[in-house]
Amino acid sequence: MPTATSTPIPTTMRALFKHHAGPELKFDAARPVPVPGARDVLIKVKKAGICGTDRHIWEWDAWAASRIPVGIVTGHEFVGHIVQLGSAVTRYSVGQRVSAEGHISPGVGYNARTGSAHIAEGMQILGVDRDGCFAEFVCIPEDNVWPVDPRIPDKVAAVLDPLGNAVHTVMEAGVSAKTVLITGVGIIGLMAVTVAKAAGASRIFVTDVDPRRLALPQKLGATEACNVYVPPPPAEPTGGTSQQTGLQTGNTPGWITEIRKATRGDGPDVLLEMSGHPQAMNDGFVALRPGGTAALLGIPPMPFTFDLTNHIIFKGAKVFGINGRKMFETWYQMESLLLSGRLELDEIITHELPLEKFAEGFGHMRSGAGIKIVLDVG
Repeated sequence: MPTATSTPIPTTMRALFKHHAGPELKFDAARPVPVPGARDVLIKVKKAGICGTDRHIWEWDAWAASRIPVGIVTGHEFVGHIVQLGSAVTRYSVGQRVSAEGHISPGVGYNARTGSAHIAEGMQILGVDRDGCFAEFVCIPEDNVWPVDPRIPDKVAAVLDPLGNAVHTVMEAGVSAKTVLITGVGIIGLMAVTVAKAAGASRIFVTDVDPRRLALPQKLGATEACNVYVPPPPAEPTGGTSQQTGLQTGNTPGWITEIRKATRGDGPDVLLEMSGHPQAMNDGFVALRPGGTAALLGIPPMPFTFDLTNHIIFKGAKVFGINGRKMFETWYQMESLLLSGRLELDEIITHELPLEKFAEGFGHMRSGAGIKIVLDVG
């Protein structure tokens, strides 16, 4: 049985859940409050961030339709206070302000037991495989809880999950004293700019196709921001045929030539691929200097043609696939960077809205009018 608390725990709560196999989420004012098991803690959520994964779930794309159970409470980025402890919990106390790692490891198997729990087989993800944090209360295993330093503001503590993606990507690539190319400056790409600067990158170049996003990176520390939008080719005459590969062909884009000129003629030392777009990934490897390092976080929407021979093998590139955050190495790195005062996140967190205005928040995210949206839960 959970330990008793001085404040009674209600039996119902406000929450957002996936109400059907289709677009959007639904608000429920009387969702049952979860009951913690012996090694769980119950957390009263204060703020929660809307993530790109949440957008996939909202839009009900092919990935969401194949993965998300109807009826689940979504959301996996949050900060709150512990209100109840499972009977076997020993490391935390009621009242502590905490966040949590949203990848919940089974604790068994090779990766889970050798320092790579973030990619362990049998992993469950908060708000994807089990009820998440778009609710007044969320239940988290003790092993996943992260106490938040009091010097870190709530709105920042609510987005440690995506910040951890950026920190993991940057740190895995080793950017200190190196030139860096970031392809795609969505939420995590923008976070990667300020993290790379704080980690000692010598120069940072970024690319995107959205001029609204390209207005911000240089404020965060980027050396140059390149708009790489290319208008689609004219439609072929009726009866013509074409083969879609997902990649453009032809001469090297001018922005790559300019970045090479700015990097000894070789190209950037490090590629941080954040967009998942086939063209961005292809161009990023074209730009990368021979012997350079690439860390790939962006997820392509589908398989595409990729020149493995020239981009990786002949180039001698070192390539890292990035999934989530290292548990808990990345969390210690995040905390150190935040407490150093060298990360600029205020302009990335553009909106804070009440939970009941969740549709407005998703609208800002989908339209591009907002960047990082934080919901005030309680």
